[in-house]
Amino acid sequence: MPMTPALFALATSLLWGLADFGGGLLTRRTPALTVVVVSQSIATVVLGAIVVATGGWSEAGPQLWFAVAAGLVGPVAMLAFYKALALGPMGVVSPLGSLGVAVPVGVGLALGERPGLPQLAGIVVAVIGVVLAGGPQLRGAPVQRQAVLLTLLAAFGFGAVMALIAEASTTLTGLFLALFVQRVTNVVAGGTALYVSVRRGAPALPAEGFLWRSLPALAFVGLADVGANGTYSLAAQQGPVTVAAVLASLYPVVTALAARAVLGERLRGVQAAGAGLALVGTVLLAAG
Repeated sequence: MPMTPALFALATSLLWGLADFGGGLLTRRTPALTVVVVSQSIATVVLGAIVVATGGWSEAGPQLWFAVAAGLVGPVAMLAFYKALALGPMGVVSPLGSLGVAVPVGVGLALGERPGLPQLAGIVVAVIGVVLAGGPQLRGAPVQRQAVLLTLLAAFGFGAVMALIAEASTTLTGLFLALFVQRVTNVVAGGTALYVSVRRGAPALPAEGFLWRSLPALAFVGLADVGANGTYSLAAQQGPVTVAAVLASLYPVVTALAARAVLGERLRGVQAAGAGLALVGTVLLAAG
């Protein structure tokens, strides 16, 4: 795989990993739906300004329906994932959620991509590394069937978003427009879900009210998520989707390392081994 798309795919992992870490911290004090809606609203405003400045509206076309679909699937996948995490255990849910990479990889194979032997080895090693980096709980934890089903639904949704956004544009200005449309759809879908949730009695804000000092963190989460979608789309357009998808799926490693660096969380042995395998798989993929 050429270095440029590989770097775009790795940038995707970095941005998604940091966005997940930031979002996880924010949801400790603020309802998850509120975090999603506010962060995506900020990203929508920024993207709207970029679209106007670059003349992205001229790229409007039928391909934007892929962006609309990605915008609808994304919130559903995220809500399913949060619900699965609530049912737990996280040591099972988190690694299963990363299996969504199978969707874009399957799309690439269906479209005729045939990775070489080093790349196939890299895909296998990297995927195993990603699952292990999530710290799978291998024994002693009962798992509700609903949690497993919700996690698999979320994984499929995350993978579907990767596949859909890669088809939503063919130019850089078109990508800005596609990401804007995706975010508008995200906000509408997420806002509707938040409204329904509040109508049912769930709080939209923490007890102390809206935390205005959290706005920079909310902006970072929203913009990092947008940036990750953008860099993944560029990687998928310039290189094999099968390879780009696996490199982009390394974000659980980034999240685990961020938790280690910022929160002082110690990596379990299985997580450290997973991070090492993910690195080996990355080298194989980039070299292939």
